[in-house]
Amino acid sequence: MKSSHYSLIIIISFLLSACGVNTPPPPEQSFAPFVLITSAPNASPTPTPFQPSLATPTQPSLFSFDLNPASPLILPSQTPSTTPTPQATSTATISPEQLFPAQAAPPAQAFDPASLPPLTNNETINFLLIGSDRRPTGTSHRTDTMLIAIVWYKEGQVSLISIPRDLWIHIPTVGMQRINTAYQSGESGGYPGGGNGLLKDTILENLGIRIDHVAMVEFDGFRRIVDTLGGIELPVACAYTDWRLINPSYDPENENNWWLYTVGPGQVYMDGDLALWYARSRSKSNDFDRGRRQQEVLRTLFQKALQTDTFSKIPQLYNDLASTVITDVGLGDLLGLAPYAVNFTNANIRSYYIRPPYVSGWTTPGGASVLLPQEEQLRQMLIEATTLSPYAAVRDSITVEVQNGSRFDTMETLAASRLNYAGYQTSISLADRRDYANSVLVDFTAGQDPSQRQTMIDVLGIYSANVISLPDPNSTVQYRVILGSDYQACFKPEELTH
Repeated sequence: MKSSHYSLIIIISFLLSACGVNTPPPPEQSFAPFVLITSAPNASPTPTPFQPSLATPTQPSLFSFDLNPASPLILPSQTPSTTPTPQATSTATISPEQLFPAQAAPPAQAFDPASLPPLTNNETINFLLIGSDRRPTGTSHRTDTMLIAIVWYKEGQVSLISIPRDLWIHIPTVGMQRINTAYQSGESGGYPGGGNGLLKDTILENLGIRIDHVAMVEFDGFRRIVDTLGGIELPVACAYTDWRLINPSYDPENENNWWLYTVGPGQVYMDGDLALWYARSRSKSNDFDRGRRQQEVLRTLFQKALQTDTFSKIPQLYNDLASTVITDVGLGDLLGLAPYAVNFTNANIRSYYIRPPYVSGWTTPGGASVLLPQEEQLRQMLIEATTLSPYAAVRDSITVEVQNGSRFDTMETLAASRLNYAGYQTSISLADRRDYANSVLVDFTAGQDPSQRQTMIDVLGIYSANVISLPDPNSTVQYRVILGSDYQACFKPEELTH
């Protein structure tokens, strides 16, 4: 029974991640009455808020993948078949001048390089998670949050890929356009399958990823679902500041109802309203940073589902989903994954983001700022994201015990989350004292592999760690990290090796 419960929560957690579009930014120049910045009570003086920047705008060639239509979804109860690999075809090189002549719009369709083999097959179930301000009975709006979840249900691995709304790609029957317009074009243009159908085909053509199920969630439903779970304890590694309504009931059109609000660093309790703000705001950052925060929320929801007994709340959760999420995922689909739920852990979720250097900024002749795919870089990232992790087998056998020896509370939670991003299983225990100046890594393994120790040091950003060699065949963990005051909590998940 518990296995079915966990399987349901795992997929619900995926659906909950599609949690928002852009908050209308208030006019910053006229905020004198309410310019207030809060600070975390246990904030470290050293971490720096993560502020990614766009690469220098260039005009690279676009690309798309001409893949054969994927086979129908095979659920775990069936026997997966092997998807045939299409033969690669050569394509003549087209110069940037031919693609983008001076003052001309991009071509109606991007050139097609040699086809890649299918990036996913029927060993996975692939979800497209959409955040929009559309209500179930309302009109179509642009989908400003899109996230792909690729689930290897047998192996217990998941890849999350965040797609920026301004990605400039070829939309079937439409032409070159931002990806966030595809859903509305499919709804209004009578495309087979509507908005979902056009988005699926757009992603398959441009990214080579088959989409099996789609879920669209709106804001109020997300708030209620998080509140039903009792809120979440989110490990905020990098302090984040943005405009927020002083009270959710206040009029968002009144500029005096906003203030600058800061969360983190540290483990922050969030109810539905705060979690939604954290996952959707971008006035003081950008879409890339927002994608990072959305994945943080999803991973935390997933972890809570695994660690807490929420069986009694399943009916309420499912009712909330039914009324606020537009999806083709049925209860039978969720229960069909039940036997595989035991394979999943938070350490086996890999996070990817379509961001520089996989895209670069470009201004269209019409003056629109968009993001152009960088062919080779994006290709390599997609191959990695849609392939089983080669490190998983090794890192699954490693458990890292994290202890907080610093004076900053909840640093152990932040470090454990960081290790999870890199694929390491973690546990948390109390340190013998809280006055360590420098972080310490204790190696209990028999092999005392220096390369594995160095990988751990690199993941945590411990540049001058004290390594203690202490082989112990009876130890229940392979490594112990004792965090000192030198530990810098803020990190960039996209730079970690999965």
